[in-house]
Amino acid sequence: MIDFSRTYHVGTRVPDIERAMDEMGTTLGLTWCSLQVREQTVWLPETGVETIPLKFTYSSEGPLHVELLEGAVGSIWDGRGSPGAHHLGIWSDDVRGETEALIEAGWKLLMAQAPPENGYGAFTYVQPPSGLIVELVWSAISPMFEKWFAGGPLG
Repeated sequence: MIDFSRTYHVGTRVPDIERAMDEMGTTLGLTWCSLQVREQTVWLPETGVETIPLKFTYSSEGPLHVELLEGAVGSIWDGRGSPGAHHLGIWSDDVRGETEALIEAGWKLLMAQAPPENGYGAFTYVQPPSGLIVELVWSAISPMFEKWFAGGPLG
């Protein structure tokens, strides 16, 4: 159903992104894309549309990039209590269709960029009962990320 070969990042929650960039950059030989600090609007099944403060970056090196996420306390991206690998990011040509197929297969929708009635937007976080979180990301935005990985701005 999902093409695992299209995995392009490992999302990693951290309590202090600048510190994690220093630690992992040095020990893993990674360089980082420009740090993004934003108010990320998302849709959550329990509460609807919310805005969550978020800092994130990716390693420039790939093809499997390391994504670092420092989220607000209590958010899905909060790395203070449980830092470490959080999800796999996989390119999807059909975020809506693949998300709905996974839900029908018993996976849980944790978060989306937009409400289901709006097609979920450019990404969703879905999770099977066994626990692995998968972020489906719309492949049409991959050129934007490729420019960022190469040292340009994101967006």
